[in-house]
Amino acid sequence: MDQFDSLDKHTQWGIDFLERYAKFVKERIEIEQNYAKQLRNLVKKYCPKRSSKDEEPRFTSCIAFFNILNELNDYAGQREVVAEEMAHRVYGELMRYAHDLKTERKMHLQEGRKAQQYLDMCWKQMDNSKKKFERECREAEKAQQSYERLDNDTNATKADVEKAKQQLNLRTHMADENKNEYAAQLQNFNGEQHKHFYVVIPQIYKQLQEMDERRTIKLSECYRGFADSERKVIPIISKCLEGMILAAKSVDERRDSQMVVDSFKSGFEPPGDFPFEDYSQHIYRTVSDGTISASKQEGGKMDSKSTAGKAKGKLWLFGKKPKPQSPPLTPTSLFTSSPPNGSQFLTLSIEPVHYCMNEIKTGKPRIPSFRSLKRGGPALEDFSHLPPEQRRKKLQQRIDELNRGLQKESDQKEALNKMKDVYEKNPQMGDPGSLQPKLAETMNNIDRLRMEIHKNEAWLSEVEGKTGVRGDRRHSSDINHLVTQGRESPEGSYTDDANQEVRGPPQQHGHHSEFDDEFEDDDPLPAIGHCKAIYPFDGHNEGTLAMKEGEVLYIIEEDKGDGWTRARRQNGEEGYVPTTYIDVTLEKNSKGAVTYI
Repeated sequence: MDQFDSLDKHTQWGIDFLERYAKFVKERIEIEQNYAKQLRNLVKKYCPKRSSKDEEPRFTSCIAFFNILNELNDYAGQREVVAEEMAHRVYGELMRYAHDLKTERKMHLQEGRKAQQYLDMCWKQMDNSKKKFERECREAEKAQQSYERLDNDTNATKADVEKAKQQLNLRTHMADENKNEYAAQLQNFNGEQHKHFYVVIPQIYKQLQEMDERRTIKLSECYRGFADSERKVIPIISKCLEGMILAAKSVDERRDSQMVVDSFKSGFEPPGDFPFEDYSQHIYRTVSDGTISASKQEGGKMDSKSTAGKAKGKLWLFGKKPKPQSPPLTPTSLFTSSPPNGSQFLTLSIEPVHYCMNEIKTGKPRIPSFRSLKRGGPALEDFSHLPPEQRRKKLQQRIDELNRGLQKESDQKEALNKMKDVYEKNPQMGDPGSLQPKLAETMNNIDRLRMEIHKNEAWLSEVEGKTGVRGDRRHSSDINHLVTQGRESPEGSYTDDANQEVRGPPQQHGHHSEFDDEFEDDDPLPAIGHCKAIYPFDGHNEGTLAMKEGEVLYIIEEDKGDGWTRARRQNGEEGYVPTTYIDVTLEKNSKGAVTYI
């Protein structure tokens, strides 16, 4: 019993330690929650705000970074899972167990105090009976001494002796009764004391011991649960980290560079070579020969007039036509004949002049106008201020948006017609006439969208036609650089005077037409790979190719950044399919692939 207070302090320390660990877990949960919240805010801060499709990431480095952000967001979610698991499995359990432990400890301590109080009461009863027995024994001894004194006294009367004898008997009887009571109380106390120290108190101590051991076991379980909460999410966190590594491996610098090229290529032809300006003509004109000087002056006048006349109607890059230029002449081409008498005369050969004039007629500057490359100007509806390839992409994007709007309006029209039919069959549900204004508005929107689509498709066809003509002209100029370039100026305009149009030989025109026919009737594009359809595609729009899930197609033209890949079936049917709907496998050594600009 002397260690009861010590056990009281020890059990109280155990509960305090349990609550301290619960406080530690609570602070750890708050740290996990704040960490997850900060990670999510970080991801939200650096995630793209996709207000428009133009801002969507296209480069592999950007896509990889956004994939890393998604994985980091999942990682933050796993930190939240750790916090929730700790709060439910560890902290909540600790708080409930601490409350139960306090109640149990209080009950055991009350039982120990009650047992001690009962033992103290028994001891007081025994002590009281002992004191009473002792007091009665002293009174009996006094009565006996009084009786003996009176009995030995000769002067005492018989009545006094009898009275003393009765008093002695009374005290002796009371002493015997108190003796018996004291013996009974002593026996009872000894029994209760034995029971207290050998039964009651050991049982209470055992209960306190078991309670303390359960507290220790509970702490061990919470330690394990604390670690398990972290270990459960390790596989998912590992997947998140693997996803980040895969995102890093997916960065393709060549593909990003190709995207930059596809985004900014203009479709203009590269500029041609500058003509040679010969300033040495004045040197040859000083040769002393009247006939030759006259002929040279006449030839010079003729060439100057013809060149100036033929170049009059052309539109030049900087607003001024170039000066008439003479072909380079060499002494071997200038002095070509001698008279029979042996004296050498100077005669001017017209072959180099004729050749250079043909070069001037057929040569055409290919430098695009700076006015068409200006940036920041007013955006036209047909995007004619943009380069051909950029204009084609913008028109195609607008057509796609208009088609989506048309599909939406068509669905709305179909829904309104169905609702009108329902109202006509069940008048109590609504008035069919109330839907007529909405139907009329939807029909007007459909007509307007169709007109816009038709107008933009016409512009797109114009752009694609000019692009094809430009490609044909580039091929034909490689075959024969003397082919007439037509009346088109470097900016795509025509001369004002049809009579000043530069024309080449008829046989050259015929050759050019034959080459165009041969180029148009070229063989189909060769396959540069194959693909497998991951999802089905209906292919309702013109130029698209319908496909079923799992169907294998040939790739004949890669995605140029607009999300469409050109494919062909085995039966020769060709069309465009969404790049995200297919799994593409390209051949590394494929040859003959053609990408139209």
